[in-house]
Amino acid sequence: MLGDHCAAPADRVLLGQPPKTGLHCKMVFRAVSKVLRKSKAKPNGKKPGAEEKKVYLEPEHARSRIADFAFKELVVLPREIDLHEWLASNSAWAGASNTTTFFHHINLQYSTISEFCTGETCQTMAVCNTQYYWYDERGKKVKCTAPQYVDFVMSSVQKLVTDEDVFPTKYGREFPSSFESLVKKICRFLFHVLGHIYWAHFKETLALELHGHLNTLYVHFILFAREFNLLDPKETAVMDDLTEVLCGGPGGAGGGGPGAQNHVKER
Repeated sequence: MLGDHCAAPADRVLLGQPPKTGLHCKMVFRAVSKVLRKSKAKPNGKKPGAEEKKVYLEPEHARSRIADFAFKELVVLPREIDLHEWLASNSAWAGASNTTTFFHHINLQYSTISEFCTGETCQTMAVCNTQYYWYDERGKKVKCTAPQYVDFVMSSVQKLVTDEDVFPTKYGREFPSSFESLVKKICRFLFHVLGHIYWAHFKETLALELHGHLNTLYVHFILFAREFNLLDPKETAVMDDLTEVLCGGPGGAGGGGPGAQNHVKER
């Protein structure tokens, strides 16, 4: 059962400094257009040139945070709190208890650049050299644009987290035996969305001055997932360079590994 006591302190801090989504429309488009004019990138449905620079790795941008948090301490399971409740309160949005969570934050972060993520600019759901496909309920592989993929993700996760049999909110209800595997599935989907924001829309995020929020969210998410083994290192390898820069420390990149290969992977 989810309760108010499960709310993560860091989540409340993140909400205390909300993204600047109230900017006047003209100011937003003017700022973003200025950045995009400097680099007329091809739609990311096409393979980018090998020389393309990852702007999000530049020190001046990577060091940006909304505040300095001891996330390694914040993600640790608190004493006297059930593991499933802790995973639930951090993995999903439980409106009944006003618990702020990764699903809510990543959905909000994507919404700030959703106008620039279209079927034309993002013809595939791409992150670096990896292209993701959606699999429907019958297990059929579906090729879709990035905005379609994100919509599938958010709709699927929303359906799960509002299912009382999966994320119980009433006293006395138990979590299902498959709960941890479902949380891992949610985290994998959310990681894809975060990766796409960095890979395809970091310049827009930078123009909106929301890169500090994005970096803070990424660090918190990755450290939490690592603490409870919610993401396969092979899954996150596509963003190992960013993880190493933002999280640092021993094992900061989840295994490191060589840089991006020249061929496009499919998942």
